[in-house]
Amino acid sequence: MLKAVSTYLFVKERLHPGILDGLSRSGVQAIEIFAARQHIDYANRKAHVKEIAEWFRGSGIPLNSVHSPLYADYEWGRAGAPPVNITSTDRAHRIAAMDEIKRALEIAEQIPFRFLVQHMGTPNESFGDKKFEAAMTSIEHLRAFAKPLGVRILLENIPNELSTPDKLVDLIHQAHFDDVGVCFDFGHAHIMNSVREAFEILRNYVKSSHVHDNAKDKDSHLWPGQGTIDWKEAMALLRSAPQTPPLLLELESDEKVNPLEKLPGAFEKLEVA
Repeated sequence: MLKAVSTYLFVKERLHPGILDGLSRSGVQAIEIFAARQHIDYANRKAHVKEIAEWFRGSGIPLNSVHSPLYADYEWGRAGAPPVNITSTDRAHRIAAMDEIKRALEIAEQIPFRFLVQHMGTPNESFGDKKFEAAMTSIEHLRAFAKPLGVRILLENIPNELSTPDKLVDLIHQAHFDDVGVCFDFGHAHIMNSVREAFEILRNYVKSSHVHDNAKDKDSHLWPGQGTIDWKEAMALLRSAPQTPPLLLELESDEKVNPLEKLPGAFEKLEVA
């Protein structure tokens, strides 16, 4: 199973080749870039993206995926910027969200990647038929933009009523999105209900993963084993997907831990689970 890491681990820092070199030395075989402007200035294509593209060209390590932006500003919403939300029933807000996501998709012009990981709605958002229809329209638009870039859209199960496993399958079927898959988030599934139940519903659509732990109380993105997920069961489920997805760690930073020293052991524990 491909060992991969999301740069969410360093999202508070500007992404630079030194971080990527450290991940490479830790045995990481693929990377997901978390598209937050303070981390990767994807709108600055002539400077920051170019610098990161040069690293990928020289490293031989593939960019597996890009996580779609959650905010469009450089403060990650702290200054009051609204979230990037493709389910907004306000057409102007939805268009602005899609425009921001397209800027992140354009990373593929310099760094080819396979998947864009996309949230539907915001955390704890309630379900609504108009929101669901807005999501379909947005995803159809993003699919059309992503296809010539060689990128497929993956929907992520997140803790809200729009992104339950059942709703994700409903959307894919109703809209006939044959090329849209799922990024299965173990931590979110654990919070929402059950990892096993969620995975069984989504199994045939899983193309990538987000691996992190929690105590079923909040979305804390802990290292596997620090929460209450049964990782022996979780890894057996991941291996059972028709197309074996990468084992992709999406972890929060911890000032008490050197993540680059801890990554090899984390992968080893999961691989033998």
